[in-house]
Amino acid sequence: MVTKLFPNVIEFASDFPQAIIDTLLMLVISGLISVVIGILLAVIVVVTRKDGLKENQPVFWILDKIINLFRSIPFIILIPTVAVLSRALFGTTIGIEGALVPLVIGTAPFVARQMESAIMEIDPGIIEASIAMGLSTKEIIFDVYLRENIPGMIRGLTISFIALVGQIAIVGSVGAGGLGDMAIRYGLQRSMGDITFVVIILILILISIVQAIGDKLVEKQHINLYTLEEIIMNKTF
Repeated sequence: MVTKLFPNVIEFASDFPQAIIDTLLMLVISGLISVVIGILLAVIVVVTRKDGLKENQPVFWILDKIINLFRSIPFIILIPTVAVLSRALFGTTIGIEGALVPLVIGTAPFVARQMESAIMEIDPGIIEASIAMGLSTKEIIFDVYLRENIPGMIRGLTISFIALVGQIAIVGSVGAGGLGDMAIRYGLQRSMGDITFVVIILILILISIVQAIGDKLVEKQHINLYTLEEIIMNKTF
């Protein structure tokens, strides 16, 4: 029965492990780099915006427009657009190395906006109290901006990583490897629909795992925050 329904999947079963590994490598490497860059951009945008800790309209305007620009470019167009940069950095535009540049450039601005939104959700009164207490800009950034809304940040990162999974599938169409490459090379070009079906299922499983991890981390952070509030109340009373 299985042989009849998925003949090509069985024939090329040995290709799936490497495709999954390539997809996970691209997800982890480009995801981590995008998170670092995205958080850095978000903090600078928040700090330099009007009425920010270090208001600087030229810096804010430039970064804001750069983030909007790269967020607005369709990813399938972004890939050939940054091919020159990929070749300059890694000497190739294919494989995992060739995929990292467009993946990071396409994801980092998205992460930046998610992190910016999470930071802006922090109660302004907390920021004002921090300033009144004499905290430095660095202390406010690390102790308030990056700690007061961790659940919101995790939710934003979860959305970003799910979007990144979709982008990784797209780079497979230009020879980056991974599950997207299998769907194009076998499913589309050779009309092996069963392979396409299995690739879709695997991608859905990966997205579900990312979502589950994000939900669990958010739940854990809420529990930790509640416990902290209890400790403070017990000490107070």
